[in-house]
Amino acid sequence: MDRTQLLESFRTKYTPEQAALFEQALIYAENVHSSQKRESGEPYIIHPIAVASIVMGLGMDAASVTAAVLHDAIEDGENVTVDDVARIFGNEIAQLVDGVTKLTISGKQTYITKKQEQAENLRKLFLAIAADVRVVIIKLADRLHNMRTLAYCNPYKRMRKAKETLDVYAPLAHRFGMGAIKGELEDLSFQYLMPDEYADIKRQFEKQRSDREEVLDDAMQRIIKQVADAGIHASISGRPKHLYSVYRKMQRINGSINEIYDLIAIRVIVDTVNDCYATLGVLHASWKPLPGRFKDYIATPKPNMYRSLHTTLLSDNGIPFEVQIRTQEMHRTAEYGIAAHWMYKEGRATQSLLDRKTSWLRQIIEAKDTTEDSMEFVDNILKDFLGEYVFVLSPRGEIFDLPTGSTPLDFAYRIHTNIGHHCQGARVNGNLVRLDYKLQTNDMVEIITSNNQLGPSRDWLKIVKTQTARNRIRQWFKRENREENIQRGKEMLEDTARRQTLSLTQLVKPEYTSELLKRLNMTGLDDLYSAIGFGGISASQVLHKLLDMQRKAEKAEALAQQLKTDAQKPVLKPRQLPVNGIIVHGDPGMAVRFGNCCNPLPGDPIIGYITRGRGVSVHRVDCTNAENLRMDPERIIDVEWAIGADTSFHASLQIHAEDRAGTLLEISALLSGMNINIQGLSGKPTGDGKYVVDMTFSVSNSEQLNQIMRSLKQLKCVNEVYRVHR
Repeated sequence: MDRTQLLESFRTKYTPEQAALFEQALIYAENVHSSQKRESGEPYIIHPIAVASIVMGLGMDAASVTAAVLHDAIEDGENVTVDDVARIFGNEIAQLVDGVTKLTISGKQTYITKKQEQAENLRKLFLAIAADVRVVIIKLADRLHNMRTLAYCNPYKRMRKAKETLDVYAPLAHRFGMGAIKGELEDLSFQYLMPDEYADIKRQFEKQRSDREEVLDDAMQRIIKQVADAGIHASISGRPKHLYSVYRKMQRINGSINEIYDLIAIRVIVDTVNDCYATLGVLHASWKPLPGRFKDYIATPKPNMYRSLHTTLLSDNGIPFEVQIRTQEMHRTAEYGIAAHWMYKEGRATQSLLDRKTSWLRQIIEAKDTTEDSMEFVDNILKDFLGEYVFVLSPRGEIFDLPTGSTPLDFAYRIHTNIGHHCQGARVNGNLVRLDYKLQTNDMVEIITSNNQLGPSRDWLKIVKTQTARNRIRQWFKRENREENIQRGKEMLEDTARRQTLSLTQLVKPEYTSELLKRLNMTGLDDLYSAIGFGGISASQVLHKLLDMQRKAEKAEALAQQLKTDAQKPVLKPRQLPVNGIIVHGDPGMAVRFGNCCNPLPGDPIIGYITRGRGVSVHRVDCTNAENLRMDPERIIDVEWAIGADTSFHASLQIHAEDRAGTLLEISALLSGMNINIQGLSGKPTGDGKYVVDMTFSVSNSEQLNQIMRSLKQLKCVNEVYRVHR
């Protein structure tokens, strides 16, 4: 999809206001990336356009698509910050863009290796996803387009990107139920990481495919007729299995491609859940189902939202084939996962649905609070949430997914911390098992608890598989050894302060510590000392934060003293002027006008001059005429801007830009997106390839004008921006 097609498609799906903002974002991205090229030699803007097209194709909301076209602006743009994006496009879009932006690492000594750098960036990404799930949609779209164009990268980068995709992004797509993206990411990674195996599987697959096509074509025709005869409306198609999935399955069963029955599966899409089961009955009446190959993912959906009926049937000539039966809604979910549940027309996915389907994200937040090291944090997520897992059931029939190798203790802690702490034993499928028993898919697990079990055993740390359980066990022992940890932590903090010739007594005053304790979610100093003692936070970190709090408190105290001093001065009742918002001290009854020579704005330093018969004339302090006015000091009067005055002012700028088509359009589009009321706009070429634009508009204060000037300078067509005094 090219630029024009993207804009046209966006306009058909979203509101005119959203379309205008998106077009502004597209222009902004084009300017940011105007001098950049992809490794293919193509203009860089092709990539943001492709990512936005993918995100829009998934049915996401307008904010997500707009963020997608801006997703590299902060990371790859020159001097573009998240504040810049927020100022122009709003906080929602800015936070999405920031979520997919890698950390800036230049000059940071903490990053020693590429692996540590990757861990820091993945930690930031996972936390951003936990805060707003839309971040994962944009990031996966970004990675998908990069993988589609990976051939242009150097061999080292290809291998590194392919491995990261296979280890992180494909499992992430799977976790969110995005089967189509997951399959493509895996196949693209497989192609670069294992080219020989890829070519061999592809060759075998094609051979098997041709052998089975006749069987499948015949089966599809019979199914079409049989479901129609049963009065069921259905659409039927064949789905080839992804090559990497074939390879993994061959590895798992330690067998050949001949033992894989779903190389090409038949999909039957029906209207209702009842039709799903009715279709299953029709098929089982016509073909012999293979024992042990029926799976009901409608009654018991996978944790990643996947729902469908799977059955393997035996053809008349003995060749097995798989049939998947689902509704249209289930099919969309199987292909697009969480994106299928995003109602862009409403601007937001149903929150309760998101909460149910992404409850595991809350555990990422918990992991953040118990793990300081980024590499450990990321490793835990890859193992606990993105690796291979089993499905187990509670006695009430609730389904839980746990990493492969998990034990009943992991299950106990997944239910609740107290269940874990008081676990005394477990039954699996009605039978008592050891606590180190390895759970299997479809196990029914019942935890036996006892109030006599006062807490976990240290041996449990060797039994549990999940980091969630391990962290909760560690936290228990931290609390149990609290007094020892408090004493150790206090000594460590005192020693750190002593080495820096600082007095800890002066730093732990309530006025300095209250805000720090609040930030750390602690109730008192003992909590802080304990955290230092058991290694939850370092003494140097705490000392640095306390010094910051001390400086802030001292600054606040100085300000309070100044306000007290000012309050003792005689208060003159000012005249509030609704037009210009000026307070005249000493003679509030005088009329006020602004000097045309400098056009002061709220925020500008100003002086007042008593004119003959025309009241007070207000000028900027750096105005050239103000210098002359100071020669008559008796007529100088104190003036100031009225705080909170609801007043607009005229401001003028002169912009020196490139003389090319669309310059005025880009400038006006930017200001329109910032809700600036343009009162005058004109431009003329200078004859040397340059273009001078004069414009006048309404602003509230000098800071708003400065924001406008900064934003204009971000446009690639703009060379200089000057404030004009008329």
